[in-house]
Amino acid sequence: MADKFIKVNKRYPLRRIPTGEELLHDAALNKGTAFTEAERNALDLRGLIPPRYNDIETQVTRVMENYRRKPNDLEKFIHLAGLQDRNETLFYRVVMDNIVELMPIIYTPVVGKACQEFGHIYRRARGIWLSKNDKGRMKELLRNWRAAEVRVIVVTDGERILGLGDLGANGMGIPIGKLCLYTACAGVDPQVCLPVTLDVGTNNEALLDDPLYIGEQEKRLRGPEYDELIEEFVMAVQEVFPNCLIQFEDFANLNAFRLLNKYRDRVCTFNDDIQGTAAVTLAGIYSGLRITGGKLADQMILFLGGGAAGVGISDLIVSAMVDEGLSQDEAKRRCWLVDSKGLVVKSREGLQDHKLAYAHDHEFQPDLLSAIKDLKPTILCGVSGQPRTFTEEIVRTMGEINERPMVFALSNPTSKAECTAQQAYEWTDGRAIYASGSPFDPLEYKGQKFVPGQGNNAYVFPGVGLGVVACRAKHVTDQMFFTAAKSLAHQVSEDDLANGCIFPPFTKIREVSGSIAVAVAEEAYASGLATVERPADLLEYIESQMFQPVYPDFV
Repeated sequence: MADKFIKVNKRYPLRRIPTGEELLHDAALNKGTAFTEAERNALDLRGLIPPRYNDIETQVTRVMENYRRKPNDLEKFIHLAGLQDRNETLFYRVVMDNIVELMPIIYTPVVGKACQEFGHIYRRARGIWLSKNDKGRMKELLRNWRAAEVRVIVVTDGERILGLGDLGANGMGIPIGKLCLYTACAGVDPQVCLPVTLDVGTNNEALLDDPLYIGEQEKRLRGPEYDELIEEFVMAVQEVFPNCLIQFEDFANLNAFRLLNKYRDRVCTFNDDIQGTAAVTLAGIYSGLRITGGKLADQMILFLGGGAAGVGISDLIVSAMVDEGLSQDEAKRRCWLVDSKGLVVKSREGLQDHKLAYAHDHEFQPDLLSAIKDLKPTILCGVSGQPRTFTEEIVRTMGEINERPMVFALSNPTSKAECTAQQAYEWTDGRAIYASGSPFDPLEYKGQKFVPGQGNNAYVFPGVGLGVVACRAKHVTDQMFFTAAKSLAHQVSEDDLANGCIFPPFTKIREVSGSIAVAVAEEAYASGLATVERPADLLEYIESQMFQPVYPDFV
């Protein structure tokens, strides 16, 4: 038959419709048993699939029945990854219909386990893999990707995967997972999303000795050669995929800050560990203040962890406090860091550059408990990647200092949380305002129901990405994340707060992301960064851009 073409999505170019087995192996077009009689006849599918037609609702039921039979979370992850490889539309319909149940599987905490086991559970290639051996050829390799247009890239070098450390090329699970959330949470079309791993080696001895490791079994690349590789990649993206947003993900502290600072004014980019984490945390603080009745400018925030997340959150909080009338110096004096060596103060030698802005002129304290007793913070925020570091004494001390202490245990995955929700509530007699990075189930304490808030970046980065893509912003600014934080906090209801939850239910994530996208796009238009003419109804326009998991009609 002559070639036929279809627009799978009205916003992107026509695609040739393959036939027969080729069509069944095209994840973007495959409908499985949902091909109609007319489509089966026209596309040479007769005999290649079971004769009975199933609508997508029936297919969802079958997928979830099989999913729930799996013996453990890793097998559930593999099951869903296989579906994504076979039938992308059905995969996203399943995820969107069951977002609360599946979110912990396709992303944190289970994606962390999947990354640790990536070489052992590897089934099929997804995304683009680049290594030092590809130097000088990156434009060529990016053009190997199936889509002519890419609007969002999530890229990692695998050095700091969640709180699990250096997983090298196994870290590809993170860009894949993040882009799943771009689509499921905010409707960014999967056909314009590209996960990328820069395999620059690993210092993880277990991986270097693992015969099933999928990356180069060499020590990590450092110095000018590393920087040249990143530069070539970033510039290759500008040529091959113009108007593409690059999200840097899970880079170690020694590279995360400097790469963000190097490229943020040159290309359209952001670092979710620094900026996304900051926005979702600030939103949680804003919501918490609706419970305590205080002002942001009056808070004292103490961070356990002096890396990308802690400094990124501090930077955004400082901007928000300045917006409330404080000077930069006054605002910075309300944000303090405790790292592995104690309180970050000016008298300490050898501090990394990114910590210097929060190295205050103050007496040194050797540990977190001493710092709490000295500074008397209203908010304790854990971004250390070190589990169980919010001990009973530490949390009880926060409860003695504050009537309603905010305790944010944000390290991922769940096994790395600084304390559990139950511990926070029990150790403060139910008075803590708690949030975590990975989910904890609702619980009862002394007859009161608590719904722990999950300060997950998925509340922020998909909506930010959608807003940036929709208006084709030239750059991503800190003000956009400040705007996103305020939008997110605004969507927390009084009923949510009554249950101790400082984030909206995840069942509303598409609505939340749409509102954030509008706020981000408004900021882009106001700052002159948008390159698409402003539509009369911005919300309607952005909603029209959101991918829906609906099968196309071929005939």
